[in-house]
Amino acid sequence: MTDWEALARPSLQGLERYDPGPSRDQMKQRHGLAELEPLNWNEDLFGPPAEALEAAAAELGKVAYYPERAYADFREAVAAHMELPAASIIPAHGVQSLIGTIATAFVDAGTTVVTPTPTYGLYAQVSAAAGAEVVRVAGRGLDIDLDAVAEAARSYGARVVWLSDPNNPTGGVVSPGDWSQFLDRLPPACAVIADEAYMDFADPALRADRIRDVVDGRPVIMLRSFSKTYGLAGLRLGFAIADPEVARLLDIVQEPFNVNRVALAAGRAAVALPGFVETRRAEVAAARELLRELLTERGLSTHPSQANFLLVNLGMDDGPVCERLLREGVLIRGGTEFGLPGFARITVAREPVMRRTAELVGEAIAAAS
Repeated sequence: MTDWEALARPSLQGLERYDPGPSRDQMKQRHGLAELEPLNWNEDLFGPPAEALEAAAAELGKVAYYPERAYADFREAVAAHMELPAASIIPAHGVQSLIGTIATAFVDAGTTVVTPTPTYGLYAQVSAAAGAEVVRVAGRGLDIDLDAVAEAARSYGARVVWLSDPNNPTGGVVSPGDWSQFLDRLPPACAVIADEAYMDFADPALRADRIRDVVDGRPVIMLRSFSKTYGLAGLRLGFAIADPEVARLLDIVQEPFNVNRVALAAGRAAVALPGFVETRRAEVAAARELLRELLTERGLSTHPSQANFLLVNLGMDDGPVCERLLREGVLIRGGTEFGLPGFARITVAREPVMRRTAELVGEAIAAAS
């Protein structure tokens, strides 16, 4: 028998693939459920704009042809939306793809990368797979400790720092002042990869202006997603905002034609909609605040969030709570899965779903007490 692990790069030994868990269809079948409210993956449960779906459907007639390699029309549409040069837009089939591509381009054996914790686990996984030493920096409570992250980057001579803002799984956002000080404290030849997948949900007054950093030539690469605000997770579409030289380097290592025509068409239509992001942000913020109030009424505390989810402190083992909600057809993410036992992360949805979810959480905790 062929020993495939011996043939693979040594840095893969001991690593496990990213595992999203059982499929929703499997869970419905396992628990005899006709329906399941998916509040575990932070998808946009308010639905994509009709214009994006119409553009996607119209593009199906062209799927016999490869997408344009340079994606000029998509780059120009996003650049107009972001008020940036088109050369700074780097399309890809989702932020997860970009994370892997960036690791391939900037991380290799012997490189040190720094990532805060708790945060999205894919940063550490792809870096370790590339052979890097991953330095994890504990937060200040549930918040990212930017001072400690900068200190670790200097101490270890890091080449890359990964940062999720708003952070997943907490929903916390980095203030403009803290971000500016952090960026100034990084060592030379160290880049920050700022994953802003949830940033459109955040109050604009609370955000760091990383677009200005990119324009000014600072060592920053921003990541943005169409999976969240625009509700297009199933089409796998994202983009990076970076210096054009970064675009050249990433295009060397990412596969050609890596974004499909249907996704590109939907993305162009989505960013062309005036006021859509603002409306969706307000919808999500209202539902998030409702969920927070309902959980607070039941004696539960939540972490301040600027994303489309809430992290709630259950005050007990999260396993039984999540299991009870699953049996009732509501799927939430237990904190044990990402290193926060006793917590749960709940994706924001429309008002009836939020009211039912809060009620079920309260009942589950009461039943277990």
